[in-house]
Amino acid sequence: MTESGKPLKVAVLGCGSVGSQVVRLLVEQAADLGARVGVPVELAGVAVRRLDAAREVEMPEGLLTTDAEGLVARDDVDLVVEVIGGIEPARSLILSALEHGASVVTANKALLAEDGPTLFEAAAKAGRDLYYEAAVAGAIPILRPLRESLAGDKVTRVLGIVNGTTNFILDKMDSSGAGFADALEEAQELGYAEADPTADVEGFDAAAKAAILASLAFHTRVTASDVHREGITEVSAADVASATEMGCVVKLLAICELREQPGGDEAVSVRVHPAMIPRSHPLASVREAYNAVFVESEAAGQLMFYGPGAGGAPTASAVLGDLVTVARNRREGVTGAGESAYADRAVLPMGEARTRYHVAIDVDDRAGVLATVATAFAEHGVSIRTVHQEGRDDDAQLVVVSHEATDAQLRATVEHLQQMDIVREVSSVMRVEGGAE
Repeated sequence: MTESGKPLKVAVLGCGSVGSQVVRLLVEQAADLGARVGVPVELAGVAVRRLDAAREVEMPEGLLTTDAEGLVARDDVDLVVEVIGGIEPARSLILSALEHGASVVTANKALLAEDGPTLFEAAAKAGRDLYYEAAVAGAIPILRPLRESLAGDKVTRVLGIVNGTTNFILDKMDSSGAGFADALEEAQELGYAEADPTADVEGFDAAAKAAILASLAFHTRVTASDVHREGITEVSAADVASATEMGCVVKLLAICELREQPGGDEAVSVRVHPAMIPRSHPLASVREAYNAVFVESEAAGQLMFYGPGAGGAPTASAVLGDLVTVARNRREGVTGAGESAYADRAVLPMGEARTRYHVAIDVDDRAGVLATVATAFAEHGVSIRTVHQEGRDDDAQLVVVSHEATDAQLRATVEHLQQMDIVREVSSVMRVEGGAE
């Protein structure tokens, strides 16, 4: 417990779009924050790369420093807010802060997804808090509900749109009929996509967030390398049009599931990929750059969390929420919930994940083709749910939607189709999620 009335000192690492907003809120709302915590909360310093760089907000005089290592090692710093991003030097600075007795609030999804256990173990050893609500879905409160509100329940599935850039692109493709390249260009012009959008459009950002969500939901250590990842660069206007014909929309989904295995044990499946979902599903109505996370649990049922998933001010809101909680804990001399990995469930490879496929196949337009294609599905243990055929001049297109099967069975079916003489091209393959079997 801290001395009664003694201010809690906060150091901020990074002063970009999020860090500058954190500093602004710390200064502008100092009185309110102090009232909520129970003691004054004061800014001890802000670590930056360059002292003369332009800032989005006015910095308090004398608090900027380029010596991040020295700042986190100060004896008077009680809390460190890390919003630098990336792996290093963020990891070393967080570990140093914990070692020197500070609690930590971070928004660093990449670091948590790659090396979270090291950070959690360091926090536990130091008897300090490590909070990270802002690492997933910006201002949307999703991690704390998983960690605390649903701690007495059993979460079975987390399905989310956790990247605003890709959601904006896919939404524009759906609403305007634009191709991927044109929708990406618009996203960049409006500031929703970076000049190099690889982390977003190839699914790296969403995969890191999926690893964090799965770890919390299923009490199992999941890293980004455990997550099957596919981006949206191969999604075509024709794919989006096919989804529309089915009454669906295409979204990049983070899907975290508990799967019962043949022996009765449960395993974890975590994947990120584009998929068709019915327009009746709550996630289908998530537009532009917004995020939403759909949680299913045994007792609470279905819950949905929706809001802005990025941006300086929204993300800073989540950081400050963690800061107030950590500061209260610090004042009382306690720590909050740490890592929960007691279940230690196996993480399934993608081939064992169960899903459905939408497959568009260009075939010769002659008798017996449909039966031959159906046989190919059956040979790999995949049941057909619906099939639609359109005849053209000298060929036809079959659109097949399967029942649920393992991803390995479905991939094998597609590979078989591609080798058949009657098949001219498998023109589109996309998973289908969110509907009733």
